[in-house]
Amino acid sequence: MAGDTAAYPPVAFHFAVAFGTQSQNVDASFREVSGIGPEIETEPLIEGGENRYVLQLPKAVKHPRLVLKRGIAPRNSPLVQWCQQTLEQGLSQPLAPKSMNVFLLDQDAKPLAAWFIANAYPVKWEIEGFDATKNAVAVERVELVYAFSKRDR
Repeated sequence: MAGDTAAYPPVAFHFAVAFGTQSQNVDASFREVSGIGPEIETEPLIEGGENRYVLQLPKAVKHPRLVLKRGIAPRNSPLVQWCQQTLEQGLSQPLAPKSMNVFLLDQDAKPLAAWFIANAYPVKWEIEGFDATKNAVAVERVELVYAFSKRDR
């Protein structure tokens, strides 16, 4: 629709990731972000005397790992430095959790939706395989754990 800046449904390919609380902390473009979303763990309970169904009792809210994928970034990237400090030092330094924001952007790069990620830190940092038979970008994958997420917009 012409002139409609709030097109529905929004496209999933225009997004940004910011580390810390300042909007200028956008590190780099990512190819993919996944793992945002809480899930309630349940425990099955078979009710005595009633064999037609199994009750599902809530236990706790859990969060999957947040996965960030992008082309291999230079050494001066804040995310690369954070991963090196956390994962290559063998826990000789205390962990440094960070807050993050993931923004889904419209055509004018304005946020349509935003998710706040609390107390994240990297737990896995890998380089996807190199393959001489393919003409593809070398990709790094960072997995982070976090305390909770919430949708802000």
